[in-house]
Amino acid sequence: MGINLSNFLSSKSNDQKMNEFQDLDHLDGLSISTVCANLYQTGRDDLVMFYFREGANFASVYTNSKIVSENIKWNLNQKTKKVFSLLVNAKNANSFTGDHGYQSMQNIALAISQELTKKQKDDEDNPEKIVPKNIIFGCTGTIGEKFPVEKIKLKIPELIKKIKYTQNKYIWMKAALGIMTTDTKPKLAMEECTIGTTPIKIYGIAKGSGMIHPNMATTLGYIFTDADLSNEILKKLLKKNIETTFNAITCDGDTSTNDMITIFSTRKAKNAKINNITEKRLKNFDEALKGVLLSLAKRVVADGEGASKFITIKILNCKTEKEAKQIAFSIANSPLVKTAIAGEDPNWGRIIMAIGKSDSEINLKKLSIKFGEISVVNNGKISNHYDEQQAAEYLKNSNIEINVDVSSGNKDFTAYTMDLTKKYIEINSDYRS
Repeated sequence: MGINLSNFLSSKSNDQKMNEFQDLDHLDGLSISTVCANLYQTGRDDLVMFYFREGANFASVYTNSKIVSENIKWNLNQKTKKVFSLLVNAKNANSFTGDHGYQSMQNIALAISQELTKKQKDDEDNPEKIVPKNIIFGCTGTIGEKFPVEKIKLKIPELIKKIKYTQNKYIWMKAALGIMTTDTKPKLAMEECTIGTTPIKIYGIAKGSGMIHPNMATTLGYIFTDADLSNEILKKLLKKNIETTFNAITCDGDTSTNDMITIFSTRKAKNAKINNITEKRLKNFDEALKGVLLSLAKRVVADGEGASKFITIKILNCKTEKEAKQIAFSIANSPLVKTAIAGEDPNWGRIIMAIGKSDSEINLKKLSIKFGEISVVNNGKISNHYDEQQAAEYLKNSNIEINVDVSSGNKDFTAYTMDLTKKYIEINSDYRS
C-alpha cells in the first residue's frame, strides 16, 4: 500500500488517527511542500522540501560510519552559515553511488537554487540570490542503487509551486509521511518554551525503523525552531542533547550510512541574544529541545521493525557514564535478551550474560536486577521475593523496564530498544521485493 495521508488515516492496520499526534502548526520563516516523484511507483509522497524564505541558521550531526552517503558528503562540503532549503527523498539512500550520486546532488541543488531565486524575485521585497551551497539534502532507502536524479529534478518546479507559506497539522503530517521507508507511523513532536520572556516553538519530525544503532544518531531527524540562535549555539545544544536521546536508542545494532540530525533556526522569534549555552535564560529552551529529541527517538524505537515491545534499560550507579552506557547496550543489542522478551519469557540469565560480556568490572555481590518493580536479583543472588510467574505476567505488557543496579559509583545511563520478533526477519528478507 502506498503511504499517503489518505491511506494512513483510513488504514485499519495502523489504527492511528490524526488527533493522536501533536498539534504542530505554523512556524514563522518555514515553508513545506511534498510531492510524489514516483520513486516507489505506488503514488505515495516520497519527496519533501523545507524552504526558509530568509534563510535559516543550522547545525547537523552525521553518522560516524566509515561509509557515508553522497548527500552527507555534499552537506559537509557546503561551507555556508545559512541554508534556504532542505530536500529529503525516500526510497534511495544515495550511498555507494560514487561520482554519479554526488553529481546528482550538485545538479539538483543547482535546479532548486535557480527556481527558488525566481520565487524570491516574485514574492519578496528584498529578494536574495540563492546558490547551490545554500541547499542541503537528506536521503533514505536502499544502499547501492543508482540515484534517480532525473525523476527528482523533474519534480522540483512542482515542489516549489506547492510551497505553502502557512503550515498546519495536515502539512506536517504529509511531510513526516513523505520521508518514511519501512516505518509504519509518522514521527512528529513539539514543545513550546521561552528564551527569557520570548515565546518559542520547537517542532520536529523523524524517520527510522530498522538499521538503528547509535553512532552519532541513527535516523533522519529534523528540528525546526523560530528561536534566534547562532549556528555555534545550535551546534553545542545539539551535540549536548544527542547523547541521551538519539544516541541512547537501538533497534537492531546496525548503524546507517545516512544518519543525520539537523536543527534549523528561522530567527523569527526575536529573543535576546544568546552568547553561551550555559546562560540561565536558555535553560527552558535546552530542556524543551531535549524533550523533542527524546520524543522522536522513542518513537523510532517504538516503531522498530516488527517490534511488539518498547524496552527501557536503566543502568544505575556505575563508576562512569561510559561504563553504564556500555552495559546498557550490551543488554539492548543482545538477540537472546530481545527474543526472550518477545516470547514473554523472564529468562533473566540472558541479562546476566549480557552484563558479563560488556567488558565492565562487576562486583557480583552488589549487583541487583529488576523487571519493573519486580526484584529478580538482589546483591548478587536471586531475590528471596522473586516470583517467575509474576515476572512472566509483567512481560506481557507492551512497555518493559529493566533496571540494573551495579552499585560501584553514582553514574547512570538509560537506553531504549525493542524486542526481536519473527516479523523483523520477514520485513528485512522482503525489504527490496
